[in-house]
Amino acid sequence: MIGPTGAVRVMVATKPVDFRKGAEGLAALVREIMTADPFSGAVYVFRAKRADRIKLIFWDGTGLCLFAKRLEDGIFRWPKIEDGVMRLSAAQLSALLEGLDWRRVHEARETVTPTQPG
Repeated sequence: MIGPTGAVRVMVATKPVDFRKGAEGLAALVREIMTADPFSGAVYVFRAKRADRIKLIFWDGTGLCLFAKRLEDGIFRWPKIEDGVMRLSAAQLSALLEGLDWRRVHEARETVTPTQPG
């Protein structure tokens, strides 16, 4: 995948935004609405009123990147529309971008190996 992977912070704006905005306009929303720094390395996710569109912005160290996707069939699974921001894991973001239900993706559980008697 082009773009962020691994242990990146993913912040989702839960209210739809004007999808005519480009990278600079979305970066302004990150500062004003999310009260965050768009150049922090986190991924900021935005939705349109229509649930089949998504935009992400993130700083890759050399410039502000804009990623946009429109599903040909189906819709993205979005959190309830309300004011605020929610956080997703990188795995949940990947599921969201595929049009899957990101709520079914959970953090890996740490397994404990029993110690053998000495």
